[in-house]
Amino acid sequence: MPKTQNSAVMKWLYIFAFIVAFLVVFGGFVRLTRSGLSIVEWNPISGAMPPIGQQAWEEEFAKYQLTPEYLKINTGMTLERYKFIFYMEWFHRNIARTAGLFYAFPVFYFLFKKNIPVKEFGIYFVMGILFISQAVAGWIMVASGLVDRPSVSHFNLTIHLLLALTLFGLALWTALGHKFGFPKADKKAAWSLPSKLSVASFVVLIIQISYGGFTAGLKAGHVSDTWPTMMGALIPPNLFTSWINILESPQTIVFIHRWFAWLGIILVPVVFYIAKKQNYPADIQNGLKWLIGVVALQITLGVLTILSYVNIVIALIHQANAIVLFGLAVYFIHRFRALDTK
Repeated sequence: MPKTQNSAVMKWLYIFAFIVAFLVVFGGFVRLTRSGLSIVEWNPISGAMPPIGQQAWEEEFAKYQLTPEYLKINTGMTLERYKFIFYMEWFHRNIARTAGLFYAFPVFYFLFKKNIPVKEFGIYFVMGILFISQAVAGWIMVASGLVDRPSVSHFNLTIHLLLALTLFGLALWTALGHKFGFPKADKKAAWSLPSKLSVASFVVLIIQISYGGFTAGLKAGHVSDTWPTMMGALIPPNLFTSWINILESPQTIVFIHRWFAWLGIILVPVVFYIAKKQNYPADIQNGLKWLIGVVALQITLGVLTILSYVNIVIALIHQANAIVLFGLAVYFIHRFRALDTK
């Protein structure tokens, strides 16, 4: 864990975390517009340029016309329409390239200038590995939708999402360390009740986001456009007839995603109550009030996504707000743990 604080490194990490968050949200837009399978090759360098000239576009389109998505869903698509979905995925990949460059050049600059001591480089190296891993996971996800079905594996999609969020969280955690100080690596430091509950809330959020990924990958949000009932019942039959349903069944997965979120609206007010009772700093108490509002907003957006039959705008705001929640969870764990180890 780093010990050296530096304002320039802090600002870089905040911006990098924002770029990663934007990349995740734009990835959601690409998915919702069914653009993610439009580029059938992974060319990290040469792919930075789009096709140039009519012949190049026709060759690229011909490759897409061999995919399950074109053959089963987009048969008859025009070249002009293809250009739209191509550019959406191309922009997404170029945002990722930009994020990679924005990581690589500054980190080596800060190493050279000794703003990041070599002995503290470990966490920044892990960020680099995470970035490469989520990029590879992204291509594996896309490739899973190019073989025999016009959709990606929901497992691959969720792994890709969680790797990106881990990178976002690690960058944010390290930036917060540069701002507030890094929690001391003291294994004997007791975990306060707010710290424990914050971690528990974070685990709930990770599970909920994972089921959001499953829901997106299986398009399970289209199972039912009613709430609180689903397919005419509050608890539809045959949801849990097999344990595999919790990983494979769209009906079971979206049911879990609908109702597991309510744990958050229970846990966060409890954390606020304890923080207030134990007289934690005012910024933490005020922040927890905002967090309660963000959790309530997220549940409301989830319900609206259902009722609108997965309206793109509402679904994107729902996804973006989940990233805000993730960031706030990282913030509060960092703050509580830093106070524990003082």
